[in-house]
Amino acid sequence: MTAPSSAVSDASPDGDRCVDDASPDGDRIELRELRVMCVVGALAHERTAPQPLSIDVDLYADLSRAGASDDLADTIDYGGACDRIVALCATEAPQLLERLAELIAADLCSLDAVTATTVTVTKLRPPVAADLATTAVRITRRRPA
Repeated sequence: MTAPSSAVSDASPDGDRCVDDASPDGDRIELRELRVMCVVGALAHERTAPQPLSIDVDLYADLSRAGASDDLADTIDYGGACDRIVALCATEAPQLLERLAELIAADLCSLDAVTATTVTVTKLRPPVAADLATTAVRITRRRPA
């Protein structure tokens, strides 16, 4: 079993962290239904093989410069953000969806233009006896001013 990472407390080399905060307002880039495979779960059978997850992300940033310039350099590379999430899911093996959401939020808050992020991690095959389609965790974290 993998030990918990410290990525949540040190999101970037200069020590920026995401902090729990109310939902931000303003411009955002929305990433919906990124499908990944990840070892996540507290039950023994969940620790043996990756399972499918769906991840939604809102990246909050001032997008006015990109809107005026029509230049990719003035916005957030959402393909790169997706690559970061996929890589994180391939290397981490948290027990809780809450931990995975924190790891993703911390990583995305380290991107230069991102002021806050909302991350939703959905388990597509929750291990419960009830007829439950999905279970999810949604968190919002803001880069400190």
